[in-house]
Amino acid sequence: MHNIKGKSAGYLAEASVIAGLYAALTLLFAPISYGLFQVRIAEALTVLPALTPAAVPGLFIGCIIANTAGGLGIYDIVFGSLATLAAAFFSRKMRHDLLVPLPPILINGFVIGTMLHFLYKTELVSSIGWVSLGQTAACYILGYPLLILLRRFGGKIFPQR
Repeated sequence: MHNIKGKSAGYLAEASVIAGLYAALTLLFAPISYGLFQVRIAEALTVLPALTPAAVPGLFIGCIIANTAGGLGIYDIVFGSLATLAAAFFSRKMRHDLLVPLPPILINGFVIGTMLHFLYKTELVSSIGWVSLGQTAACYILGYPLLILLRRFGGKIFPQR
């Protein structure tokens, strides 16, 4: 594989596909992807860092793209995307599959909930709670079974390079 600044072409391709999937799923399900009461289906992909390090930048870039179209402007683009980056980084560090979905729930619940509290003038605990609930649905009801399914098929997201 060719090497681009220390990353193989395969790594960059994986990150790009994950970014595209995240952005596409978020936009496809836009009515439930944004706002105080959200279940961002694309957040199911936040389990992918357990399988490939390319998912960390892939989720970050996909989130930037999705949040650019989201309507909350620079706040969501910056804080929402950085929250996704941090969550992906910590999900990658989890050593037990059951814990992999936890960082996106905790980090996005706090960061996005706090951001929405300021933007929508809602009660802070309520905002954090609603975002965390939506994250739990996306990450454990959709993401965790996806992780188990991918593990069952060898833990590979993409065919052998």
